[in-house]
Amino acid sequence: MFELRIHGRGGQGAVVASKILANAMFLEGKYVQSFPMFGVERRGAPVQAFLRADDKPIRIRCQVYTPNHIIVLDPTLINVVDVTKGLKKSGWIIINSSHDASDFKFKGYKVATIDANKIAVSLGLGSKTAPIVNTAILGAFSKITGLISIESILKSVSEEVPIKVQLNKQAVQEAYDQVRQ
Repeated sequence: MFELRIHGRGGQGAVVASKILANAMFLEGKYVQSFPMFGVERRGAPVQAFLRADDKPIRIRCQVYTPNHIIVLDPTLINVVDVTKGLKKSGWIIINSSHDASDFKFKGYKVATIDANKIAVSLGLGSKTAPIVNTAILGAFSKITGLISIESILKSVSEEVPIKVQLNKQAVQEAYDQVRQ
């Protein structure tokens, strides 16, 4: 079974990213679960979203404690939350950041970065002060992990994103092309 944890802040699209990715994996024939965990339910508060995918039905019904990979939508969370908690040693940490992956020191883990903020702002996804980075980060996830095709993510964006569909698909593609490790 594959498990993913997404760390973000309310309003960045962590829950929607999990839903888009779950739908993309479903399109590729997987059984999936996608669900959020909220603390204080307000814009800007730390949130987590979870995803499970498997070739057989998933019977477990709890949050993800030992994810295969981590996505971090807001790098300031790294100083607030232990984003590596439970992460399997072979796992990737994919961070929305303008910094190089080598700038992040996570001993024993692989790190990739993508400036999803820059992509989102350039495409008018959210605002300069509150960019919506969820679709861009999924392009980076596809490229780095190889677990899901970009074609399935693009199709899922068409099905799951209600507005600015073409711009969100462009964000996916740009992040796929620009992710750094």
